[in-house]
Amino acid sequence: MKIGLYPGSFDPVTFGHLDVIERSRKMVDKLIVGVLQNRQKTPLFSMEERVRMISEHTKKWNNVEVHSFTGLTVDYAKKVHANMIVRGLRAVTDFEFELQLAQTNKVIAEEVDTIFLATSLKYSYLSSSTVKEIASFHGDISAFVPKDVEEAMKKKFDEQERRRGI
Repeated sequence: MKIGLYPGSFDPVTFGHLDVIERSRKMVDKLIVGVLQNRQKTPLFSMEERVRMISEHTKKWNNVEVHSFTGLTVDYAKKVHANMIVRGLRAVTDFEFELQLAQTNKVIAEEVDTIFLATSLKYSYLSSSTVKEIASFHGDISAFVPKDVEEAMKKKFDEQERRRGI
Protein backbone atom coordinates (compact mmCIF):
# COMPACT_ATOMS: atom_id res chain seq x y z
CA MET A 1 0.00 0.00 0.00
CA LYS A 2 1.35 3.43 -0.95
CA ILE A 3 0.87 5.90 1.88
CA GLY A 4 1.76 9.56 1.53
CA LEU A 5 2.16 12.17 4.23
CA TYR A 6 1.53 15.82 3.41
CA PRO A 7 2.77 17.74 6.47
CA GLY A 8 2.31 21.40 7.24
CA SER A 9 1.10 23.92 9.73
CA PHE A 10 -1.86 24.90 7.48
CA ASP A 11 -2.49 28.10 9.41
CA PRO A 12 -4.76 28.70 7.59
CA VAL A 13 -5.42 26.06 4.98
CA THR A 14 -5.43 27.75 1.57
CA PHE A 15 -6.63 26.84 -1.91
CA GLY A 16 -2.96 26.07 -2.67
CA HIS A 17 -2.85 23.47 0.11
CA LEU A 18 -6.12 21.94 -1.03
CA ASP A 19 -4.78 21.75 -4.59
CA VAL A 20 -1.69 19.82 -3.44
CA ILE A 21 -3.90 17.51 -1.37
CA GLU A 22 -6.21 16.80 -4.30
CA ARG A 23 -3.35 16.13 -6.70
CA SER A 24 -1.21 14.04 -4.36
CA ARG A 25 -4.09 11.87 -3.12
CA LYS A 26 -4.33 10.49 -6.66
CA MET A 27 -0.74 9.18 -6.41
CA VAL A 28 -1.24 7.08 -3.29
CA ASP A 29 -3.65 4.61 -1.78
CA LYS A 30 -3.90 6.75 1.34
CA LEU A 31 -2.85 10.34 1.97
CA ILE A 32 -2.41 11.55 5.51
CA VAL A 33 -2.50 15.30 5.96
CA GLY A 34 -0.34 15.88 9.01
CA VAL A 35 -1.07 19.10 10.85
CA LEU A 36 1.98 19.98 12.88
CA GLN A 37 2.74 22.40 15.63
CA ASN A 38 5.63 24.52 14.34
CA ARG A 39 7.58 25.80 17.32
CA GLN A 40 8.92 28.68 15.24
CA LYS A 41 5.46 30.08 14.56
CA THR A 42 2.60 31.35 16.69
CA PRO A 43 -0.52 29.96 15.03
CA LEU A 44 -3.71 31.91 14.53
CA PHE A 45 -5.75 28.71 14.84
CA SER A 46 -5.37 25.89 17.35
CA MET A 47 -4.26 22.53 16.07
CA GLU A 48 -7.80 21.21 16.58
CA GLU A 49 -9.28 24.06 14.55
CA ARG A 50 -6.83 23.46 11.71
CA VAL A 51 -7.55 19.72 11.67
CA ARG A 52 -11.29 20.42 11.63
CA MET A 53 -11.04 22.93 8.77
CA ILE A 54 -8.94 20.64 6.58
CA SER A 55 -11.14 17.65 7.41
CA GLU A 56 -14.18 19.59 6.28
CA HIS A 57 -12.63 20.27 2.89
CA THR A 58 -11.20 16.79 2.33
CA LYS A 59 -14.08 14.60 3.52
CA LYS A 60 -15.20 14.11 -0.09
CA TRP A 61 -12.05 12.05 -0.74
CA ASN A 62 -12.19 8.64 0.88
CA ASN A 63 -8.41 8.11 0.79
CA VAL A 64 -7.53 11.29 2.75
CA GLU A 65 -7.14 11.37 6.52
CA VAL A 66 -6.26 14.41 8.62
CA HIS A 67 -4.31 14.06 11.86
CA SER A 68 -2.23 16.26 14.12
CA PHE A 69 1.29 15.47 15.23
CA THR A 70 4.29 16.92 17.02
CA GLY A 71 7.95 16.19 16.60
CA LEU A 72 9.93 15.38 13.50
CA THR A 73 7.95 14.86 10.33
CA VAL A 74 10.12 11.93 9.28
CA ASP A 75 9.46 10.19 12.62
CA TYR A 76 5.73 10.69 12.14
CA ALA A 77 6.03 9.34 8.58
CA LYS A 78 7.60 6.16 9.95
CA LYS A 79 4.93 5.91 12.67
CA VAL A 80 2.09 6.00 10.09
CA HIS A 81 4.00 3.77 7.64
CA ALA A 82 4.17 6.49 4.98
CA ASN A 83 6.37 5.60 2.01
CA MET A 84 6.61 9.24 0.96
CA ILE A 85 6.43 12.77 2.21
CA VAL A 86 4.70 15.22 -0.13
CA ARG A 87 5.99 18.77 -0.35
CA GLY A 88 4.68 21.62 -2.48
CA LEU A 89 7.12 23.97 -4.19
CA ARG A 90 6.08 27.50 -5.09
CA ALA A 91 9.42 28.85 -6.27
CA VAL A 92 13.12 28.13 -6.58
CA THR A 93 13.63 29.60 -3.12
CA ASP A 94 11.45 26.81 -1.66
CA PHE A 95 13.47 24.13 -3.45
CA GLU A 96 16.79 24.77 -1.72
CA PHE A 97 15.29 24.47 1.76
CA GLU A 98 13.07 21.52 0.84
CA LEU A 99 15.92 19.61 -0.83
CA GLN A 100 18.10 19.95 2.26
CA LEU A 101 15.23 18.75 4.44
CA ALA A 102 14.48 15.81 2.12
CA GLN A 103 18.12 14.72 2.13
CA THR A 104 18.30 14.94 5.91
CA ASN A 105 15.09 12.91 6.22
CA LYS A 106 16.52 10.28 3.87
CA VAL A 107 19.50 9.81 6.20
CA ILE A 108 17.15 9.42 9.18
CA ALA A 109 14.67 7.13 7.40
CA GLU A 110 16.01 5.57 4.22
CA GLU A 111 12.64 3.97 3.50
CA VAL A 112 10.81 7.32 3.25
CA ASP A 113 11.11 9.29 0.01
CA THR A 114 10.12 12.90 -0.54
CA ILE A 115 8.22 13.96 -3.63
CA PHE A 116 7.92 17.55 -4.71
CA LEU A 117 4.83 18.90 -6.44
CA ALA A 118 5.13 22.18 -8.25
CA THR A 119 2.31 24.38 -7.08
CA SER A 120 -0.33 25.11 -9.69
CA LEU A 121 0.42 28.43 -11.38
CA LYS A 122 -2.73 30.05 -10.06
CA TYR A 123 -1.49 29.45 -6.47
CA SER A 124 2.26 29.91 -6.95
CA TYR A 125 2.30 33.24 -5.10
CA LEU A 126 0.12 32.11 -2.21
CA SER A 127 1.27 31.56 1.37
CA SER A 128 -0.57 31.30 4.66
CA SER A 129 1.55 34.15 6.03
CA THR A 130 0.45 36.45 3.23
CA VAL A 131 -3.19 35.49 3.74
CA LYS A 132 -2.93 36.24 7.47
CA GLU A 133 -1.31 39.60 6.79
CA ILE A 134 -4.07 40.62 4.38
CA ALA A 135 -6.80 39.37 6.71
CA SER A 136 -5.30 41.19 9.69
CA PHE A 137 -5.96 44.46 7.84
CA HIS A 138 -9.48 43.36 6.86
CA GLY A 139 -8.46 42.77 3.24
CA ASP A 140 -10.36 40.51 0.88
CA ILE A 141 -8.98 36.96 1.09
CA SER A 142 -11.84 35.22 -0.72
CA ALA A 143 -9.56 34.27 -3.65
CA PHE A 144 -7.12 32.52 -1.31
CA VAL A 145 -9.14 30.45 1.18
CA PRO A 146 -12.53 28.72 1.38
CA LYS A 147 -15.45 30.80 2.69
CA ASP A 148 -15.58 29.08 6.10
CA VAL A 149 -11.85 29.69 6.62
CA GLU A 150 -12.28 33.33 5.59
CA GLU A 151 -15.07 33.75 8.15
CA ALA A 152 -13.07 32.02 10.89
CA MET A 153 -10.10 34.29 10.21
CA LYS A 154 -12.26 37.40 10.34
CA LYS A 155 -13.66 36.24 13.68
CA LYS A 156 -10.15 35.56 15.08
CA PHE A 157 -8.83 38.96 14.05
CA ASP A 158 -11.95 40.71 15.38
CA GLU A 159 -11.45 38.93 18.73
CA GLN A 160 -7.79 39.98 18.83
CA GLU A 161 -8.75 43.59 18.17
CA ARG A 162 -11.40 43.52 20.91
CA ARG A 163 -8.87 42.14 23.38
CA ARG A 164 -6.43 44.92 22.49
CA GLY A 165 -9.17 47.52 22.69
CA ILE A 166 -8.94 48.57 19.05
